[in-house]
Amino acid sequence: MKSFLLAGMLVMSSVGLIAQNQENELRNLEKVDTIKNSQSDTSTVIIKNATIHENIVTKSGDTIKVKSDTAIIRLGKKKIVFVESEDKTTIEFPDEKKDFVYEFKEKKRFKGHWSGIEMGINGFMDKNQSMNLKNELAWLDLKQARSWNFNINFMQYSIGLGSDKVGIVTGMGLEFNNYHFSNPISLQVTDGITTVDSTYIKADYRVDKTKLSTTNLTLPLLLEFQIPTGEKKHRIYMSAGIISGLRLGSHTKVVYDDGDKRKDKNRGDFNIATFRYGFTARMGYRAIRLYANYYPVQLFEKDKGPEVYPFSVGLVLIPFSN
Repeated sequence: MKSFLLAGMLVMSSVGLIAQNQENELRNLEKVDTIKNSQSDTSTVIIKNATIHENIVTKSGDTIKVKSDTAIIRLGKKKIVFVESEDKTTIEFPDEKKDFVYEFKEKKRFKGHWSGIEMGINGFMDKNQSMNLKNELAWLDLKQARSWNFNINFMQYSIGLGSDKVGIVTGMGLEFNNYHFSNPISLQVTDGITTVDSTYIKADYRVDKTKLSTTNLTLPLLLEFQIPTGEKKHRIYMSAGIISGLRLGSHTKVVYDDGDKRKDKNRGDFNIATFRYGFTARMGYRAIRLYANYYPVQLFEKDKGPEVYPFSVGLVLIPFSN
């Protein structure tokens, strides 16, 4: 309704219902003000962000009543009614001898769903897409509940495909991954190959926490479909596509006790792939929004570390778009 109140004032001016010298703008519905025209006794009421139930009376006695999606404006003896629906705004002049009704259809733009703050859990799969790591991969078993995936998707760009319900979504984000190991081990690089560091086991230290952390810059390319539900501004959305990543940093961290509480933190690439790509699927409605990412590219460079494939699933905590 905000953008169309301006159009309504222009219509009123064209049919002679408002004095020609009246300021004819109603815009930025965030607060209420009255502007006195210096050349006449007429006033223009600028409505800004009217609440769901609000009555306003200007100094000249004109009134504005706002209720839900309807605004009723009285300027002297003239009455104008603005009614906003999902796809159009209707302006009515019910006090005229012959009713005037104007309709303005809003051209909606496609708005995708990528930007926001997300949190989920990480995991590893073997080459057979099994989460049950066995044999030479068993030492990489994770504490799933503590292996967090945290994303800040700070940039989004949406491109409609001839409709406000279908489009392409891209953007940028930062991805922070923690992989908490179940076993009291860490990672080391020996002769150019990433292997298990069993120092803490051999020394019989009590290991309280051991993990691998990575940070990636992410770039998605999604195809999104939206399904109207009858609720204004709320749709079911589903999207799928690819997500690429550039590793910005990585480190291991071990908290252990050898009689004193100690912490070892080692930064390095550990032969973790610098570039990677994966598949992502997303869906949601209102406050419930889910995502899942799977990377068919090995976490470690081929033949330079264990053959495991990372995945993550989670929730969108704070969306930056509707």
